[in-house]
Amino acid sequence: MYHQLYLSPVGNLRIVADDIALRQLWLPNEVEQRQPEAGWIDGKASPIINQVITMLSDYFAGKIVCFTDIPCEPEGSEFQKAVWQQLKNIGYAEIVSYGDIAAAINKPKGAQAVGGAVGANPIAIILPCHRVLGRSGTLTGYSGGLAVKKALLDLEGISYKENRQYSLDY
Repeated sequence: MYHQLYLSPVGNLRIVADDIALRQLWLPNEVEQRQPEAGWIDGKASPIINQVITMLSDYFAGKIVCFTDIPCEPEGSEFQKAVWQQLKNIGYAEIVSYGDIAAAINKPKGAQAVGGAVGANPIAIILPCHRVLGRSGTLTGYSGGLAVKKALLDLEGISYKENRQYSLDY
């Protein structure tokens, strides 16, 4: 496994890939809490990591970026993978709700379970879980913290409502 730190405007990100695909993208809070596994190799020579760095640099420079060209192979359950595939389909500056994703994977009453899968997304930003809001456009939880989610939404010019009660609005 290859890994590389990337300094972004929202903090340090760790990009993790093998020779086939991107496997993980750690948000700043994860970078602070976790260490690369023994045996992981510096990713400067990894074409996948270099592709991710180029696209993230463009993204954070305010360019409209479509991350669908990056091969992604996150590890998870079949349900999680179905949810994460739907994340990959959310376009730049678009938003969907947890219920929209549940309907798309033919689990119309599964919005809360979708919320759990979105929260477990191991490839943040590239599989854009920050673009998933509550059904009325409200901010809900984000594994990287709401400040990071707000920064990413603001970068893309996405409007949202503050959720003052902090209850989940699927």
